[in-house]
Amino acid sequence: MGNMLYNQYFATAAYFTVTGLMMILFLSIFELVTRYRVWHELKQGNMAVAMATGGKIFGIANIFRYSIQEHASMGQALIGATFGYFLLLVGYFIFEFMTPSYNIDEEIAKDNRAIGFIAMVLSIGFSYIIGASLTR
Repeated sequence: MGNMLYNQYFATAAYFTVTGLMMILFLSIFELVTRYRVWHELKQGNMAVAMATGGKIFGIANIFRYSIQEHASMGQALIGATFGYFLLLVGYFIFEFMTPSYNIDEEIAKDNRAIGFIAMVLSIGFSYIIGASLTR
């Protein structure tokens, strides 16, 4: 299989498939740690949840982008991206910890778009820092 990754088209399909599966796994983990039901809230039109979730999706994809560019093998890229994802998850917990006067998850569930926007930007911002660190 290693030789097949030298084919640009096969490699693209392989990375797309693996990254898509990991995205589903990582979003499921985020779903477990939030106090609201992401997909239910999205169906209800909750824009704060949409922004926060969109930031997480972008953040995960961005970390994978950096990891794929930096690592020669699929396995190394997965290890790097998984490590980066856990740092992104820690960033979310830090955001929650740094705002003791209110609960981030509750505010997002109440469609507080300002909080949803900040959650989105933090996920995107942290993903750039994490990704750049993976390439050192």
